[in-house]
Amino acid sequence: MPPTCPLSRPIRLVVLISGGGTTLLNLIEQIYTGALSAEIPLVIASRAYCAGVERSQAAGLTCEVLTRKAFTDVAAFSEAIFQRCREVEADLVICGGFLALIQIPEDFQHRVMNIHPSLIPAFAGRGFHGHHVHEGVLARGCRVSGCTVHFVDDEYDHGPIIAQATVPVRDDDTVETLSARIFEQECQLLPEAIRLFAEGALWVRGQRVDRRPSA
Repeated sequence: MPPTCPLSRPIRLVVLISGGGTTLLNLIEQIYTGALSAEIPLVIASRAYCAGVERSQAAGLTCEVLTRKAFTDVAAFSEAIFQRCREVEADLVICGGFLALIQIPEDFQHRVMNIHPSLIPAFAGRGFHGHHVHEGVLARGCRVSGCTVHFVDDEYDHGPIIAQATVPVRDDDTVETLSARIFEQECQLLPEAIRLFAEGALWVRGQRVDRRPSA
């Protein structure tokens, strides 16, 4: 569960990746500039040959690869991931472009966040990731899109929504231009959600996440 009081130290993040690690790079930049009081003791990649592995190592971070196919089922895969999170004493786990389904154990309920490049529940769920999301938005003729930070549960893009940001969809947009505009919002929205978590300010009520009332 989210803390009920502010942490008195930098929040410890484990970041899960499957691709280029752009969300990870943003968090590294936020930490470096002092905008986010956090440390990243571990990065876990679900693919051995993704750019995020090299980028995390270049940043001096410990990166381990745990592939889904190395485990008999989702439960075993998930347990391996969260056991490593326990070992490094993670406060919060961040899914930053992590494409593998995981099961959240009881001790990490509402301690795993995902950033998704659409306004959930639209263009979310299995198969909607990366450029597939923006292709769907453009094909549907949407006038707005955006991004969502939410707590992760045992379904794709389904857990309680923490925050959302919107962007206009322009008539001349391509997948690339729309993606870039949304990523600018992601770079602000996710760090802010992490800060609120570290401050003990998030209050989960079913599928809704509110700011915790002041004492």
